[in-house]
Amino acid sequence: MSTNPSKSSVDKFTFGLWTVGWQARDPFGDATRPALDPVEIVTRLAELGAYGVTFHDDDLIPFGSDDKARAQHIDRFKKALAATGMKVPMATTNLFTHPVFKDGAFTSNDRGVRRFALRKVMRNLDLAAELGASTYVFWGGREGAEYDGAKDVRTALDRFREGMNTLTSYCKERGYALRFAIEPKPNEPRGDILLPTIGHALAFIDTLEHKEMVGLNPEVGHEQMAGLNFVHGIAQALWHKKLFHIDLNGQRGIKYDQDLVFGHGDLLNAFFLVDLLETAGYDGPRHFDYKPSRTEDLAGVWVSAAANMRMYRLLRERAAKFRQDPEVQAAMRDARLPELAQGTLGKGETIADLLRDKSAYETFDANAAGARGCGFVRLNQLAVEHVLGAR
Repeated sequence: MSTNPSKSSVDKFTFGLWTVGWQARDPFGDATRPALDPVEIVTRLAELGAYGVTFHDDDLIPFGSDDKARAQHIDRFKKALAATGMKVPMATTNLFTHPVFKDGAFTSNDRGVRRFALRKVMRNLDLAAELGASTYVFWGGREGAEYDGAKDVRTALDRFREGMNTLTSYCKERGYALRFAIEPKPNEPRGDILLPTIGHALAFIDTLEHKEMVGLNPEVGHEQMAGLNFVHGIAQALWHKKLFHIDLNGQRGIKYDQDLVFGHGDLLNAFFLVDLLETAGYDGPRHFDYKPSRTEDLAGVWVSAAANMRMYRLLRERAAKFRQDPEVQAAMRDARLPELAQGTLGKGETIADLLRDKSAYETFDANAAGARGCGFVRLNQLAVEHVLGAR
């Protein structure tokens, strides 16, 4: 067991093998770092104080491995977990790297590819359940198209639903205590990816046979790539009780998926995200789906991993002080935030009662209400000062 005093099951900080293990290849350049052994990754993350590790099947077991080699890879991984006390809260399947998935997995026009994808996922679901994972993530990175004539999207969504229904049924038949989490993304690597945002995924989930088993794994950069507010998206996921898992990283504007260290993009949005997670009752892992910058050597990999955890802790500390600040509390009252929590209709009030209430319309002074300031700038300034440590 790691003796690192910063290791905390309360934090539940987790990393994917593919994050720190990224060799820094990109479309324009070769790797700048050597490959890392999954066992070394588990050991180093434990030393840094991480709670757990996650993986795609191909991160742990090279694609095409025979049964004997597969068993050896799994055995080494299990021994590393046991030696460090690291958990595996989540697992997922790589349905995007191999050329067979160039036109998708569950939504490929090729029926044989779709069947292969289902079997590949089932094989890793067995391993995820064996390792004690509670969440299984589905990122449909190749489920999409570059050309509008290449795929009937309605039919593709039928196949996507069929795939998810088949896999939830598979887990129910085997008694696996796994929940599925869909990870939306608008584009990259496909020109347009199906279920591009939190809202699209929520609507899709509502059509599923076992929709109670399926929720979301939103990622900071993915929503921000679409120009959306990640805090608002997470709030809606929480409102639907569908935030099963979350991917934290940094993103600077509408561009390619940067996967920066958490907080190294839109810092103020990251502050309010942490404030939301810490006050809304989310008790799942704080999972860092980032990539150590291509400019970093191996030492820089571990510096960047530690930076994610430190950023979250710093923002959590700042958010708590923000909430406790009497001036902030007064600014919230002035901005009428507590009033938003009051029902628009009174307890037991009927529509007829509302229609009879002249203060609701006939005598309501709309001009005075329209002239009244909201005080949001003051409240935001206080948040910025807390983020900067000025208060």
